[in-house]
Amino acid sequence: MVRDDSEVTVELVYALPERQTLVVLTVPKDTTVRDAIVRSGLPLSHPEIDTMHGNVGIFGKRVPAETILKHGDRVEIYRPLSADPKEARRRRARKPK
Repeated sequence: MVRDDSEVTVELVYALPERQTLVVLTVPKDTTVRDAIVRSGLPLSHPEIDTMHGNVGIFGKRVPAETILKHGDRVEIYRPLSADPKEARRRRARKPK
């Protein structure tokens, strides 16, 4: 399939503990991460996604939501942590072995 240079194809991923949602989307080449998330429809099926202030990344590296997407990017939408990692480590360290 020949790709139109005015468009890029990207993947958007949102993972919950029990399931992962993956959307493949073709968008205009100047589309931002935030715009792609909105276009994907993920915020409709997952209203907890914060399109204005949520944390996102591309291939595991955090990026601003205003980042322009490139062909083949994998956008990851991060959920808030359920526990502070430092506090979880402290609790584990306090447990007797």
